[in-house]
Amino acid sequence: MRSHRILLTGATGFVGANLLERLITENYAVLATVRHLATNPLIHQNLDYICMGELTSSLNWSKALDGIDTVIHLAARAHVMSEHKLDPLSEYRRINVDCTLNLARQAAKLGVKRFIYLSSIKVNGEVTDLNTPFTPKDIPQPQDSYGISKYEAEIGLLVLANNSDLELVIIRPPLIYGAGVKGNILTMMRWLSRQIILPLGAIRNRRSLVSVDNLVDLIVCCIDHPSAVNQVFLVSDEEDLSTPELLHRMGKALNKPTYLISIPVGLLKFCALLLGKRHLMERLCSSLWVDISKTQNLLGWSPISSVDEGLRKCADDFIR
Repeated sequence: MRSHRILLTGATGFVGANLLERLITENYAVLATVRHLATNPLIHQNLDYICMGELTSSLNWSKALDGIDTVIHLAARAHVMSEHKLDPLSEYRRINVDCTLNLARQAAKLGVKRFIYLSSIKVNGEVTDLNTPFTPKDIPQPQDSYGISKYEAEIGLLVLANNSDLELVIIRPPLIYGAGVKGNILTMMRWLSRQIILPLGAIRNRRSLVSVDNLVDLIVCCIDHPSAVNQVFLVSDEEDLSTPELLHRMGKALNKPTYLISIPVGLLKFCALLLGKRHLMERLCSSLWVDISKTQNLLGWSPISSVDEGLRKCADDFIR
């Protein structure tokens, strides 16, 4: 067992569960937080866990932080596709800003060495053009409540790091996929599995993705890398795809033919607007790609898994 002790929040989430498995495989001493005891998968696996209840801005973390060297903070209010809150920004701020900073302040006070924060590419913005990727140096331009809350948390964490001995690492991933993924990737796999003819063949865009395996590998790299201190990193699979390319590669992973027809993008967007699917079509048609050269050069890191490998894991899990 490594002497380095890690507190992992969000350990039962999509990224957290994959990260926890990797940390255990590499013999890290991990303390995972859970909200509730009943039917929690970590308990049944006899892992080292602590029940913290619901996240609040006044939650006492002293017991969880005792003897911890690094906090990896994944717990968050995730991006909600169908928002029902009357004031979503306040709800995002409550969890993603106030609760995050409460944990980080206590970590700094109790002598935790490093705080790794999983942010989002939405801090940079929603779209790029075909020739200019997002970089860590861009002026942040978050557009929605989720992105704004992640950016505000980053600001608070940077202030704390500049005024304490706490080492901060911020990671901004784009769309994350892998076995068990939900959201748009799952929707696409369902389209393909049903062999639906899709009117998306004319789209010419550029999207970055990151497999959960690659994201987990970067997080592990940042646990004790000396060059990661007080840095912001972007991450991807280092292969940017158009929507038609992604569908063809996904179809191949599913062993299903991909049927695309070409309809002008302007007409697609107009029809989507009439059907109340404007946001979905914007995501399918727009570009959002990232430059990970800083991550590679500063950390000596490169993706360990290709897009095709990641999609194959997605497909195998979907088929099961």
